[in-house]
Amino acid sequence: MTAPFIEIAGRKIGADHPPYVICELSGNHNGSLDRALQMVDAAADTGCDAIKLQTYTADTITLDVDRPEFRIQGGLWDGRSLHELYQEAQTPYEWHGALFERAAKRGVTIFSSPFDETAVDLLAGLDAPAYKIASFEAVDLPLIRYAARQGKPLIISTGMANLAEMQAALDTALKAGAAGVLLLHCVSSYPASFEDANVRTVVDMAQRFGCPIGLSDHTPGAAAAIAAVSLGACAVEKHFTLARADGGPDAAFSLEPAEFRALCDDTRNAWKALGGVNYDLLGSERGNRQFRRSLYVTADVAAGETLTRANVRSVRPGNGLPPADYDAVLGRPAARALKRGEPLAWDMVG
Repeated sequence: MTAPFIEIAGRKIGADHPPYVICELSGNHNGSLDRALQMVDAAADTGCDAIKLQTYTADTITLDVDRPEFRIQGGLWDGRSLHELYQEAQTPYEWHGALFERAAKRGVTIFSSPFDETAVDLLAGLDAPAYKIASFEAVDLPLIRYAARQGKPLIISTGMANLAEMQAALDTALKAGAAGVLLLHCVSSYPASFEDANVRTVVDMAQRFGCPIGLSDHTPGAAAAIAAVSLGACAVEKHFTLARADGGPDAAFSLEPAEFRALCDDTRNAWKALGGVNYDLLGSERGNRQFRRSLYVTADVAAGETLTRANVRSVRPGNGLPPADYDAVLGRPAARALKRGEPLAWDMVG
């Protein structure tokens, strides 16, 4: 049975809670532990809810062989072999302890995407509070099962997965003992276009799977994330870099610190703005109610003189009769002499 929320390090993630913003460091450390630690500090400063790593080696995620299917065709990494790309982008296992320690000092949650059982074991030894399954691994049910047996929540990206594969991943995780599952709608294109984002899928996934749904976003900027939160996404994952100009495997579709801070603020404000259905006067509106339109005397009127459009109008503020009474007032005599600027009342009308 799925639940309306999951909980990671004491933070509830679901439609009734502010969006959970995950800062993906990926391989933008550019092979430097010092830079990776700086990224943890910079990410913590953005106000994100969690920092995410990727835990693999080139040899655990692929093979170093010279065959066409191991070489990327088109896109950001055109012509590169998988092994070469992952050799550059990997976050060495020996860095993880320092990165977890730095995040703990900064008071921000940290976890990672494991890509094989050795990665799960490493993260379990660091007491990772959750595990993220990447889109390309969403069909690796043995890996999902092994991670779920740790008894922690699983976050599963669904890029390229069809509905049956999404359901299989969800069922496998829950049956193996995961403490809840968060599914992320994802387009596995780097970068992804707005035309392909299809964030309305978030709504359909929530109805189909009955579990918390979020967005793993590779489009530029924050627009898709804000739209997804407005439609009910309870989590957002975006890639992060200190500066796109510094380069890095994922730099082209990563947000810089100021942009990521704005993403955090804007998605949370979008969630606040959703509120609920309301047609009653709000407390914040009460002070302005007096400035609504009403009927006022716009020229001096002698007693008995006929009220016309030349001497009565609907204007701001709202101390006179409501504009709905305008037709009933016109053509009637003034009950007394009226001064320009007086709010019109029924005892002034004959």
